[in-house]
Amino acid sequence: MAWVILFLAGILEIGWAIGLKYTEGFTKLLPTVLTGASMVASVVLLGIAVRTLPLGTAYAVWTGIGTVGTVILGIVLFAEPATAVRIGCIALIIVGIAGLKLTA
Repeated sequence: MAWVILFLAGILEIGWAIGLKYTEGFTKLLPTVLTGASMVASVVLLGIAVRTLPLGTAYAVWTGIGTVGTVILGIVLFAEPATAVRIGCIALIIVGIAGLKLTA
């Protein structure tokens, strides 16, 4: 169950990272509120997950999910470059996340 909670925390991290773009420097109320709520919920879920998961593993997986998801959505939503190097780096992060989960 801790892994599911950690995954949800990572999804919320993607949400608040993407939300930052839509807040336009925290000048738009609704995106700012939603982004703030996602931040709090993400960290709370991370805190719950680390009750049973190793801290270093949980934190690395949480940030990895957030990083990979944010880069992919940046490519899709904001036309950021999808170069071979960027895709290769995403793949390396995914391999690292999988390795940490398998050894936890």
